[in-house]
Amino acid sequence: MKKILYKLIIVTLGIFITSCSSDDEQNNTATETGKLGLKFDNSYNDNDLILDTQVITTANNEKLKVNVVRYIVSNIVLTKSDGTTFTYPKAKSYFIADEDDAAGYQFDLADIPAGDYTKVKFGIGVDKEQWQLGASGQGDFLAKAQAKDLLWSWSAGYKFLAFEGTFTSATVTESSSFMIHTGQIGTSYNYIEVTLDLPTKALVRKNITPAIHVVTDLSKILDGENTIKLSDYNEAGMGAMIMGGEALPKITANISKMFRIDHVHND
Repeated sequence: MKKILYKLIIVTLGIFITSCSSDDEQNNTATETGKLGLKFDNSYNDNDLILDTQVITTANNEKLKVNVVRYIVSNIVLTKSDGTTFTYPKAKSYFIADEDDAAGYQFDLADIPAGDYTKVKFGIGVDKEQWQLGASGQGDFLAKAQAKDLLWSWSAGYKFLAFEGTFTSATVTESSSFMIHTGQIGTSYNYIEVTLDLPTKALVRKNITPAIHVVTDLSKILDGENTIKLSDYNEAGMGAMIMGGEALPKITANISKMFRIDHVHND
């Protein structure tokens, strides 16, 4: 009888210790924070983008050489597997992706609550609420945008995306410049938000820093759900400039579909 009672005490004590240990682990994870990388890799269709030298053929058989790709990534929100969300602090949530700058590929986010994340949401451009804070309310991002030529002027606002280069076509035989800039035009603000499911959970831990690899397919700008022909905007042979007009909302719609998650590293 004493042996049976002794065994019951040991088993009960073991369950209690295991339960306490499990609770402690959950509490520690709940209070932990970690880091997460958000990497943007620009491509054109299924090929890596190479500035200045790569010749690209559009659906309209226009030939492009791209020399500028820049866009503003903002307002990052992460969703956990339980459906709860973490909004990255707004004051820190404005970044510039720049194909011509090694620092413009991956953005490192700090102080992310530990958890298993299954979705990421981000904006392309600067939201109207932020812009309405005025020049003094932009922090150091205004100077960063100016340095990257992503600001028309303060009153005109930010350029959300700059896609530039040269092109030729059946009707434009001499190499001509093209410039596509999105942003606020008149009453149309053209800011968009994109939500993407992760193919693998991003496991943010104190000792694990996931990297979410986003592929940006720039072919969608001209050959997305709306097809844009640069030759149609080659005014007086001065190059194709699309910064407003009926093409801009079509291009903005195209931009909203040009992102996908390629993979997640949990290292």
